Amino acid sequence: MQTQVNQMIAALGDKLIARRRDLHRHPESGWTEFRTSSIIAKTLIDIGYEVKLGEQIICRESMMGVPTEEELQAHMERAISQGADPDLVKQMAGGLTGVVGELKCGAGPLLVLRFDIDANDISEATDEKHLPYREGFNSINPKVMHACGHDGHVSIGLAVAEILYKLKQQLNGTIRLVFQPGEEGVRGAGPMVDAGVLEGADYILGGHIGFQATKTGMLICSTDKFLATTKFDVTFTGVPAHAGGAPEKGRNALLAASCAALNLHAIPRHGQGASRMTVGTLQAGQGRNVIPPNALLKAESRGETSEIDDFMFASAKQVIAGAAQMYGVDFDIKLMGKTKSGQSSPEMMARVKRVAEQIDFFDPEQIIENTEMRGSEDYSHMMTVVQEHGGQGTYFMIGSDLAAGHHDFYFDFDEKSLAAGVELIVNCVLDLLA
Repeated sequence: MQTQVNQMIAALGDKLIARRRDLHRHPESGWTEFRTSSIIAKTLIDIGYEVKLGEQIICRESMMGVPTEEELQAHMERAISQGADPDLVKQMAGGLTGVVGELKCGAGPLLVLRFDIDANDISEATDEKHLPYREGFNSINPKVMHACGHDGHVSIGLAVAEILYKLKQQLNGTIRLVFQPGEEGVRGAGPMVDAGVLEGADYILGGHIGFQATKTGMLICSTDKFLATTKFDVTFTGVPAHAGGAPEKGRNALLAASCAALNLHAIPRHGQGASRMTVGTLQAGQGRNVIPPNALLKAESRGETSEIDDFMFASAKQVIAGAAQMYGVDFDIKLMGKTKSGQSSPEMMARVKRVAEQIDFFDPEQIIENTEMRGSEDYSHMMTVVQEHGGQGTYFMIGSDLAAGHHDFYFDFDEKSLAAGVELIVNCVLDLLA
């Protein structure tokens, strides 16, 4: 069977790269992945998968950090102008992007394969030292770039889908492919989980090109210590007044926000594990002689466990309310993203390692059992939910030489890692379901 798999991967080699480059040229950020989702859905339908879209896979009430209706409409129109299927795009109205494809192969366990699909809000480099620019597949969408490799993840996922369909008669169980929107900002996993896309899952596999696997031929089989996180925006609303003639009539939103920013960083660190609090943006005021009536603060908490993150966010809400009360202003807290902490299942790590040791691409000396994330990735939300219901999961990292770090405008990866990713995932599926 391995010879058959290798032949199918080799036959898809040019398509893998071409699809990745097309997606790289047309990046879309969270909740605007209309063209990307259209391509995924159409491809899966043509292969023979049962495909779900829109409110079948996204719980609208759980969505966070959604662009305005005007912005979403503009992105839908752009996607159609760039080749998206209008009928498919229509089903995603309101930002309900993402795709789930299911392949039933008889009795057996349910395996979920998750692939993230969104891009970053970054302007891509445009000079000759950047290979995508040099080769003509750099982003044509302003201020958006695939700077984290998710274009590669989609390409891998669709190739995996094609190969598994051809192997259907040799599998026992169900394969559910989850192409998740809004990973950046940890926005997409929760609404998909709340819509039921993980119901019945026995296993879940997910991974990433690069990250800590920064050399081609390297593989990290599992990841622990995903930090739970809560992203939130706070709007303070005061009362304007003449700064010289009637300052006593004003209510200073800038001072309230500044007080909150300082004291958010004064929240005690947690004794049961790592904790974080960061105020990343503070915007306020209208003019030098006006008591500032408005302020916007953008912040995030993180915790080594979901309980620690919950403690940090609860403390943040107390600080914000206190600062607003001190200065007599109103405030509103809006959640922009949230995900759980996570740990990979040792049993799944062992499976991935055993499979990888049979793949020539991976250097036996560079197959590493485990690493610690020490950051956030909302795959951990999905993996933890599966584990809470008795299932197993792991998050691997596929080694690749990188032109620059993730989220850098010079980011690019070694495209040889695409075929290796396909081979790894297909063989893990065979190990579980064949």
